[in-house]
Amino acid sequence: MPTTRDRLIFALDVPTAAEAHAWVERLGDSVSFYKIGMELLTSGDYFRVLEDLAACGKQVFVDLKFHDVPATVAATIRGLRRYPVSFCTIHGQHHGMMHAASQEKGDIRLLAVTVLTSMDRSDLRQLGIDREPSEVVVERALAARDAGCDGVIASGQEAGLIRQSTGPGFLVVCPGIRPAGPAGDDQKRTVDVAQAFAAGADYIVVGRPIRNAADPVAAAEQIQAQIAQAIFI
Repeated sequence: MPTTRDRLIFALDVPTAAEAHAWVERLGDSVSFYKIGMELLTSGDYFRVLEDLAACGKQVFVDLKFHDVPATVAATIRGLRRYPVSFCTIHGQHHGMMHAASQEKGDIRLLAVTVLTSMDRSDLRQLGIDREPSEVVVERALAARDAGCDGVIASGQEAGLIRQSTGPGFLVVCPGIRPAGPAGDDQKRTVDVAQAFAAGADYIVVGRPIRNAADPVAAAEQIQAQIAQAIFI
């Protein structure tokens, strides 16, 4: 079971190792779990930052959303086991790929991305999927569970449906969290902290509401307090 404070994952979406280290130092004990994604990958220091995070006692979420033929993704996940990684994402659109990755994950908890929180029904329609996001998310969550994944990435708007469909023990990690409500950015299917956990989220991923705050530490601590209140209601 994660500690209450581990349930907040900070999105370390910065382009350089220097900025990543500055954020970790700045946030201190207010954040214990970090997501590192594609933006940092282009710095050339991705894995150095990963190991530095682990060395200072932080958990690491590798968010690179792997999507390729099953053998390639399986080999990538197998290689990632060399590093101190808690969570890793793959896309949740191909059973064979998810199953192959699951066979190689070891202690890494593999999360399938269902439908990006920046997408709504109109975006899905452009991809030839004329269905509500909630339907697609639940279908992909069930497929991910059956393929051996540990959980999914999904909007808090669908967290309750996923929990009802998959039962306990299957992780629901929710990005697109907007503590103060919709922010008019590229995230379309958002919820606040309390809504996410009330629906059944296990973890939330928060980036801009902390990074853009006048006092990021205070913002992180406020979210931590909201998580604690939501979990212990």
